[in-house]
Amino acid sequence: MISPREFIDGPWRAVPVLGITQILTWGTIFYTPVLIVPLIAAERGWSITFAMGGFSIGLLVAGLVAPYVGRSIDRFGGHVVMALGSLIGALGLFLITSAAHPIAYCAVWMVLGVAMAANLYDAAFSTLGRIFGVGARRPITALTLAGGFASTVSWPMTHFLLERVDWRGSYLIYAAMLAFVAAPLHALVLPRTRYESDIAAADSESAPVKVLPAYGLPFILVASAFASYAFVPSGLSAHLLAIFAREGIGAATVVWIGALFGPAQVGARLIEFAFGRNLHPLWIARFALTTFLCAFLMLALLGVSTATAAAFALMFGGANGLVTITRGAVPLALFGASGYGRLMGRLAGPFLLVQAAAPFIMAFMIERTSDLGALTLAAGFATVALICFILIRRPA
Repeated sequence: MISPREFIDGPWRAVPVLGITQILTWGTIFYTPVLIVPLIAAERGWSITFAMGGFSIGLLVAGLVAPYVGRSIDRFGGHVVMALGSLIGALGLFLITSAAHPIAYCAVWMVLGVAMAANLYDAAFSTLGRIFGVGARRPITALTLAGGFASTVSWPMTHFLLERVDWRGSYLIYAAMLAFVAAPLHALVLPRTRYESDIAAADSESAPVKVLPAYGLPFILVASAFASYAFVPSGLSAHLLAIFAREGIGAATVVWIGALFGPAQVGARLIEFAFGRNLHPLWIARFALTTFLCAFLMLALLGVSTATAAAFALMFGGANGLVTITRGAVPLALFGASGYGRLMGRLAGPFLLVQAAAPFIMAFMIERTSDLGALTLAAGFATVALICFILIRRPA
């Protein structure tokens, strides 16, 4: 049982701090483009494809700089790196309001890509790994519970602001929140302790934890599993609701179905937090992906209706909620806590690159084949991820 004191002056203080800042960062940078970018495109006479391409450029840059961010967290701590990331994000949101030239617009998204690499889950998981060491799994799960509410908070809040202060005012308010709320929380409230200091004081006769080397086939399988999976939520988030609408489901019902995704994520994470602590995270990942593939099979066999679409959204959300936990827990369990930030950065690179490409590849499949072809492609990526997780062997 975790005492309340641990959340005030102990290492568990990192969880509520990062929970708040994750909601802020996901909500201000990652989830806002779906509502704001079409307004930018309309005002500046750009195509939606080009305007959303800026967001993809940001994700590509995030993937490229993620290894450097991970190493920096290992060396300096999240209280330094994530604070700088929040300030960079505030700068990017401020600059995008006046980036009227296409080149300037793309350059601003490159700045925001650095901010995403330094602030989203991979950076937060690396920070928790530095603070908790091999005991970071439960804090990681607790953190994802808070992060699961980011879209639930962001979309209504953004809609509210757009009606009152337009998209420029919305981004300026969000820039202020990153600069004056997220950055100070990272810099001043995040614990600065490091797990090695606890190891030095521990019983020297305790049995060493057996881990795999963070290179070669084990690392390739883990990186391939998460990179393959990255295609699925990224591609489906951009196209799934439109696919359901083209199958004859009403617009209001489609929105209601999409709203099931967030609560399903949080519900699955709550179950894992309460009952899954004794299960190896590899089994959690395998179960989640098996559930996901069953959801695809259900659509293939029964077709798309309101009932099957709602069931798919629930299964998709629950599976994604569990896989998000394993992104932090599987590397920790297999490779250990030493150099965890650098390891997470290496894994984040291919994950973010595939995540950036997925919406365009799905759009190409829809245009050239069909909605069924696009869904089959997403199921194929999920299958590759499951095969990789099955092939991974735990340390003896």
